[in-house]
Amino acid sequence: MGQEITFQLFDFTDERNLRATGKLQDDLVHVWQRRLAADPISLECGNPVLSDEEHERASRFQVQNARDAFVLTRSALRVLLGAYLGQSPQSVQFQVTKYGKPFLDPAHALHFNVSHTDGLALLAFAQKRRVGIDVEKIRPQPDALKLAHRFFSAKEWKQLENLRAEELTAGFFRCWSRKEAYIKARGEGLSLPLSQFDVAVEARPGQILLETRPDAAEARQWLLRDVPMGSGYAAAVAVSALESQLP
Repeated sequence: MGQEITFQLFDFTDERNLRATGKLQDDLVHVWQRRLAADPISLECGNPVLSDEEHERASRFQVQNARDAFVLTRSALRVLLGAYLGQSPQSVQFQVTKYGKPFLDPAHALHFNVSHTDGLALLAFAQKRRVGIDVEKIRPQPDALKLAHRFFSAKEWKQLENLRAEELTAGFFRCWSRKEAYIKARGEGLSLPLSQFDVAVEARPGQILLETRPDAAEARQWLLRDVPMGSGYAAAVAVSALESQLP
């Protein structure tokens, strides 16, 4: 991709980290993590920053944990966007693509993406670059190979098939999070088949997006990295070349 990119991970619950916001340089990607512990204080602080439409969406959740996760994640997104843009969280306005991905007015040049799973949310921000993030709770998945055969590329499925039983679950979710991060960064939803590109399956540093089809050059326009989460989670973030450098 040419320009060196630095990924920085922050904890949303540490208020000192909010000083890292402001003018986000275009060679940085900020990733924020928020534990989704639904304590009354966090929910009370989160509710006032949501819009009427977001409150209505929250009310449609039938499961309390899912409703709380939405409130905590969306309020964190608003707080962080407000800090980056220098405005109040309540005043942040979203637009939505035809595939349902929210975005800001292009005049801001700030891109973001959000993912949450059981107990944890990740939020990624980049300037002048498309960005996608995904986090998955690693859990027993007896149908891992069947799912991989159905949705992943042939190369990925064969790599997973060669893993030992004790490595398969982690490998499956590692692969899944990497593919989801790229899909979300592209912003095309399921119109981009998961089998149309290859990611590395094994745990390793360096470039993870290996091949894209039908345009092989597409892979060189993206950087895909794991987010270090410790045990229990698999996470990845994808970021594009600068918008001015994209085809």
